[in-house]
Amino acid sequence: MNRLSRYLVAIGLVSAQAMTMASTAHAAPDIKDRITALPGVRIISEGTLGAARTFVLGVQQPVDHRHPRGAKFEQRFSLLHKDESKPMVLHTTGYALPGTIGAGEVARLTDGNQISVEQRFFTPSIPQPADWRDLNIWQAANDHHDIVTKLKTIYKAKWISTGASKGGMTSVYHRRFFPRDVDATVAYVAPNDVVNNRDNYGEFIENVGNDPTCNRRLEGVQRQILQHRDEVAAKLLAKGYTYEQFGDVQKSLEINVLDTPFTFWQYGLQADCAIVPGDNASVDELFTFIEKTVGWDFYTDAGIKPYVPYYYQAGTQLGWPIADESHVKGLLRYPGSDAPRSMVPAEIKMRFEPGVMRDIDTWVRFSSSQMLFVYGQNDPWGAEQFHPSKRDSYTYTVPGGNHGSNITKLPEAQRAEATKTVLRWAGVSAAAFKVASEDGPDPDSLEALRARRD
Repeated sequence: MNRLSRYLVAIGLVSAQAMTMASTAHAAPDIKDRITALPGVRIISEGTLGAARTFVLGVQQPVDHRHPRGAKFEQRFSLLHKDESKPMVLHTTGYALPGTIGAGEVARLTDGNQISVEQRFFTPSIPQPADWRDLNIWQAANDHHDIVTKLKTIYKAKWISTGASKGGMTSVYHRRFFPRDVDATVAYVAPNDVVNNRDNYGEFIENVGNDPTCNRRLEGVQRQILQHRDEVAAKLLAKGYTYEQFGDVQKSLEINVLDTPFTFWQYGLQADCAIVPGDNASVDELFTFIEKTVGWDFYTDAGIKPYVPYYYQAGTQLGWPIADESHVKGLLRYPGSDAPRSMVPAEIKMRFEPGVMRDIDTWVRFSSSQMLFVYGQNDPWGAEQFHPSKRDSYTYTVPGGNHGSNITKLPEAQRAEATKTVLRWAGVSAAAFKVASEDGPDPDSLEALRARRD
């Protein structure tokens, strides 16, 4: 090779190296590096889900957002990352973070990214020491606002918030205080208890479904269990359950009995009426029916402990369904016990604030926009619904639906209409459902809601 040829080859190599270095210098930083660069955010764990990357993250939050420079606690949230250019879904859990990361319905519809946020005061996102007065909807909304503000430096496409049940309520509360944080909200089966001591739940349960005899048999189940309460209580104690929070197995038993019709319709379907025992059922038949449909293990020390933050919120701001005791008059030893105060340790003080939900309801009715609500026709939590303004907002009801109702379960025409709206809000021209195995378990599926007794 002559000198000129060697010179040209050398020039070519230098040029190629320069281009490679320039390309590397201008390549976008890896998402992991961008996350770790966010102030106050750390990576707890990471993994993959199909082609997506997943992270469990911790963010430093003020214990009291009125004093942002004061004490801090770490709040967990997860990230399902697909592409920075895709929409971002803010999934508000309202409870603890799910044990596995999976895309909810909105993220599946839009093929978007998703963050799921653990509610403050749910383990382990608990301030130490815990001042329970800092558990309210305004503080939680500020938690979500802080996370959105940080993540928007990375994800600049459209944002949609979503959640189911208490998670759906939480998405509404966040939107009320920070209406511009997201472009739209999709809330599933979210109750709206505007006036706590004047609710529609009892009347709803009295008449729900298309077979009145089913509800009469459920009432019969309640009476029969209370008539054989000592035998039932003995069976519960034999299973090893403890009841220190309730003070007595009998009090827990009554609460479970009062909850039976509500929980039956919350998670069941009309077809499940076929298994409701009739009159003169044996104690074993009654016990097994509750065990399979409602569950005996929730109102126990171990069952109720993870949900103390929920009951605290219900008893201070959110409100709760007041149990209908009319069908078991004379059979109760602890009337009025099916209330949040029974579920929260006595040392945690509670005072109900009656105007908080009225403020939320007023904002949703007259000031909200880009809101979509989905309810189930037979779900008792839908007895009191949110009613959004007419500004690009919609409400759908799944015929015969329970607490697992979502867009997918709507009649075909409504499903197409609601899906089109969500895609428009997300800035997506077309999207298809992903294979379930690629997107992981839906954190708001009926199974997931039931697992956390939501």
